[in-house]
Amino acid sequence: MIDAAWEARVLPTLSEYTRIPCLSPVFDPDWAERGALMEAAELLRAWTQEQDSSLDTEIVQLPGRTPVLVVENGGTGDPILIYGHMDKQPPLGDWRPGLSPFEPVREGDLLYGRGTADDGYALFAAVTALLAADGGRGRVVILIEASEESGSPDLSAYVEHLRARIGTPSLVICLDSGCLSYDRLWLTSSLRGNLVATVRVDVLTEGVHSGSAGGVVPSSFRILRSILSRIEDERTGEILLPELRGAGVPDDLRVSLSDAAPEFSDDAMPSVDGLRLAGSGPADRLIARAWSPALEVTGMDGIPAVRDGGNVLRPFTTAKISLRLPPDVDAQSAADALISAIRNDEGAHLTIDLEGVADGWVAPPLDEHNAATLDRVARASFGRPVGFHGEGGTIPFLADLKRSFPGTQFVATGVLGPHSNAHGPNEFLHIPMAKAVTHAVAALLR
Repeated sequence: MIDAAWEARVLPTLSEYTRIPCLSPVFDPDWAERGALMEAAELLRAWTQEQDSSLDTEIVQLPGRTPVLVVENGGTGDPILIYGHMDKQPPLGDWRPGLSPFEPVREGDLLYGRGTADDGYALFAAVTALLAADGGRGRVVILIEASEESGSPDLSAYVEHLRARIGTPSLVICLDSGCLSYDRLWLTSSLRGNLVATVRVDVLTEGVHSGSAGGVVPSSFRILRSILSRIEDERTGEILLPELRGAGVPDDLRVSLSDAAPEFSDDAMPSVDGLRLAGSGPADRLIARAWSPALEVTGMDGIPAVRDGGNVLRPFTTAKISLRLPPDVDAQSAADALISAIRNDEGAHLTIDLEGVADGWVAPPLDEHNAATLDRVARASFGRPVGFHGEGGTIPFLADLKRSFPGTQFVATGVLGPHSNAHGPNEFLHIPMAKAVTHAVAALLR
């Protein structure tokens, strides 16, 4: 039933969703006027109602916030809560010939398009699993938000707004995570936290010929570079601020990561020929991806394109930085340390905008029943036991829920595997993996 439903009912509407440029608010400040997020929510709501009109399907929108889609099956008792999101990343680079971010293209088992895997498939998988499980005997609540790619700034308000309606979940299933390979069911054992900030350095009110100003006016780029050097060792990539480093991976998770290492191929990264990756091998790299802090400059302003660059000492430089934090680091303490490190002694004007502060997450141990159910599905789908790995990304929702519901079970899984490129060009959904995840969710609901 599930595989046939994917082909006949899911993929056509998922393709429609792919065409909607429903960018997350941080990438589209005019999202409310543009209406693409609401268009996506309406499409998902209408499809859900078409599958089963008895499902209670509602778009909820608080003033000034992105919408959420809530689906309920009308059951009783503590619910199983299934989470996903409908907002998207921007195209982020040129897609290969024949592909376009907002035009779905199927090539065999792969469906290309922005948002197919991250995380447009989630609502379709959740509803299909719910129907395959005959609705289950208890309550199921599906929550699809629209601000995850912006750090989920609206989600906590909705969790509070819907708290009485949701109740206390017995199990949370998150469908926004990844997999190390497409031949095994993978569960996420941990997620890193994240800090996103923009730092602007102003030295002039307008650009000046570098022949006149060079050597006299400090370079805004040099000052920015010195700020980054207080945070990161540019030779090794090591993060220097102790508040951002964490205590290290726990022994039990180190063992599970080491066990998964043989399936973490260097080929999963589209590296240029000859690039030396960090670490001495797959185990080091898998542990680093899950438990080490890391900095990346994800955007810059004030710097013209190379073809437009003249002999000008530029008035300012702005960098947007993303800092991945170990799962055990308190993100707010890390943010305070980051802000304290951003200073200069030359009188330049500094502007700091902290866009996102998100804690990491470590999964509580699964109880015997849920563990056995998932292992049974994994062996039926792939002939192999469940695999466990730590994800390098961030899902703020899980950390928030773990604080609110400390006794709740969590299953975080997903379809973001090798080369799926969730935040880059050529994003694709691996359709057989999406079907396998749907089978796993259905088994848990049964």
